[in-house]
Amino acid sequence: MTMDGASSVCMMGARLLATMNLKTTLQVGKSHDAAVNAIRSFLKCHTSYDAFPVSFRLIVLDTKLNVKKALQCVVSAPLWNSEKSRFAGMLTVLDIIHLIQYYYRTASYDYAATDVETFRLESLRDIERELGVAQPPLLHEHPSSTLYDAAKLLIQTHARRLPLLDNDTETGHEVIVSVLTQYRLLKFISINCHKEIQQLHQSLRKLRIGTYVASPPSELLEGQNPYHPIATASLNTPVFDVVHMFSERSISAVPIIDEQGVVVNLYETVDVITLVRLGAYQSLDLKISEALNQRSPDFPGVVVCTASDSLGTLLQLIKKRRVHRLVVVEGEKGRLLGIITLSDVLRYVIGQVDIGEGVELL
Repeated sequence: MTMDGASSVCMMGARLLATMNLKTTLQVGKSHDAAVNAIRSFLKCHTSYDAFPVSFRLIVLDTKLNVKKALQCVVSAPLWNSEKSRFAGMLTVLDIIHLIQYYYRTASYDYAATDVETFRLESLRDIERELGVAQPPLLHEHPSSTLYDAAKLLIQTHARRLPLLDNDTETGHEVIVSVLTQYRLLKFISINCHKEIQQLHQSLRKLRIGTYVASPPSELLEGQNPYHPIATASLNTPVFDVVHMFSERSISAVPIIDEQGVVVNLYETVDVITLVRLGAYQSLDLKISEALNQRSPDFPGVVVCTASDSLGTLLQLIKKRRVHRLVVVEGEKGRLLGIITLSDVLRYVIGQVDIGEGVELL
């Protein structure tokens, strides 16, 4: 065979290999899309009631209860207006973050420590108006609503928890039955859609699940934040600076990185709540490195993944352990690349939903 003939054979082989790779890619894509559609059909055929655990407890807080007592028993819970005998919204971690920010701006530590003893849950909305932050919608669903509709409502309102309400047939009053969380919904999928999850081979980055740094290090302009739009902090950052990030961006965790952008830890809203429970308001002036020493010993650690990990792998992880977010890293050292929340995962699984579509607020 001549050299020209050998070159022709090589080119034909390359074209054949490229064609085979394209066919494989298309098959993987079709398999992935079919699995996602099957999961959506599954959610449309099951109700929120189906996702209830076999055994669970429900804590409901009266709006007349003071904040300090509420925090001793729970971080997030439905609120009940005993005067009107009706549902009054949700107490969330972000509510407490707003309260901390309000006290830090307007009062002394001594005043905060005294006032929080009598500050009632019903006054939290006044604090939000004072700070100029958005108030959470008074949303809820019926336990017999489909999981697909419940998931859409969670996405449309940016909520992490959805109260499930029914009516007492005798009195006609509202009854708080349970609370559906993003985690519970995704875990229900991971447990019951095993076959479909095995077909979800496409990478998280390709599916655009999560938030990633806008530019690689090599393309950064002088003075440009290398981690934009992700909020980050260092071990030397004061705790209150991170509290402000929580409140301003309505986020629940901030990656802690070193000078090279390597993820060394994660500071969460629940870490701040721990300080409030201990009455350690002065700790808000501490550096993150010092505040981490007061962290609960049962902290599960930072869950990391890479952008090339698949959606199926992520859902299998949710099945095995209680995961609320994953930090996306790259390189051997683990440089920050992105962050994935359960909201990101749920938004992809459900599909395109217009924000505010069909949402009725009370």
